Amino acid sequence: MTYETIDQESILKLMDIFYDKIRKNEKLGPIFNNAIGTDNQSWQEHKKKIGNFWMGMLLGEGNYTGQPLKAHLELPPFPKDFFEIWLELFNESLKSIYKDDITNIILQRAQMIARHFQNMLYQS
Repeated sequence: MTYETIDQESILKLMDIFYDKIRKNEKLGPIFNNAIGTDNQSWQEHKKKIGNFWMGMLLGEGNYTGQPLKAHLELPPFPKDFFEIWLELFNESLKSIYKDDITNIILQRAQMIARHFQNMLYQS
């Protein structure tokens, strides 16, 4: 199904598709599984939490209360180029459910967040 608008349903669908790709990725999967856990319940909670983050970013709604940068700062070190893998998987996921104009809007936000995180994680 292709969504023509950004809404809660489409964001939750995006989380399902994206995190399924993350869990299976040979480089990112171990990092996420270490941080989140390997059981489906932990992943469901994570997808709901991050879905709320994106609802806030894209719709001005949701109840996200986390500190995403802090969570990333507390992870064991990982290569900077893993952000490119994350963005590629996110873009693939976006393209699978949204039209190009919506994909581009959301991807720009994700790229902005990734750049900020990279700047904070790899200050040197």
